[in-house]
Amino acid sequence: MTEAITIDVESGEHVSGLLLAPGSAVACYVLAHGAGAGMTHPFMAAVAEGLAERSVATLRYQFPYMERGSRRPDSPKLAQATVRAAVAEAGRRLEGMPLVAGGKSFGGRMTSQAQAASPLPGVRGLAFIGFPLHPAGKPSDERAAHLAAIDVPMLFLQGTRDELASLDLLQPVVDRLHAPAALQLFADADHSFHVPARTGRKDSQVMAELLDVLANWIGATASG
Repeated sequence: MTEAITIDVESGEHVSGLLLAPGSAVACYVLAHGAGAGMTHPFMAAVAEGLAERSVATLRYQFPYMERGSRRPDSPKLAQATVRAAVAEAGRRLEGMPLVAGGKSFGGRMTSQAQAASPLPGVRGLAFIGFPLHPAGKPSDERAAHLAAIDVPMLFLQGTRDELASLDLLQPVVDRLHAPAALQLFADADHSFHVPARTGRKDSQVMAELLDVLANWIGATASG
C-alpha cells in the first residue's frame, strides 16, 4: 500500500511524498519527477507500481515548485536540497535498506548534481529515466560535465528517439565516465518512452522492458 508522507527540506519548505515499500523489497529507489509533471503522473505511478512487483521499494516526492502549482522549476540549489531531504527520509523510514536515487528527466539531473556536489548518504547508485542531456534541437553535452565527479554506478535508460539526448553525444559521455556506467537503449522510444504504432510495439511493452532492466540493475547494485 502506498503511504503519503511529508518531507521537510532544509530551506524550510515541506513537500509531499509517496512511499511504496513491499515486504519483499531488496532496495529503495528514491524517484524524482520530471520538469512538467509531478509524482502522481501516470508514468511515475507505473514505475513505482512496476518496481514494487519486482521487489523494489520507491519513494516518490514533489519538488517545491510542483507542490506550489508553479510551472517554473526550482533553482538547482533548492532542487538539490529537496533531493537530499528525500534521500534522508528514505533512509530513516527504511533503515538499513540499500538506496538508489535518480528519476525522470529533470529529476534525474537534479539528483546527479546533488550527488556530484556531495555524496548522498546511503545511495549506492544513480538511475536516470531519460537523462535530459540538452534542450530539444540544441545538441550539447555541457549538462553532463558534473557526472565526472560521481563515484557510484550509474544507469542511463534512454529512447533512441529522445530529442533531449542525442546518442552521438550521450554514448561518448557514458563511455568516458570513470564510475561504472551503463546505457540501455529502447528502440523507437521518445523522451516519454512512447513508441509509434508503426513499430508494432506498445508503450506498455516498453515500460515492462524498462522496469525489468531497472529492477535487475537496482538489485545488482544494492547487493554489490
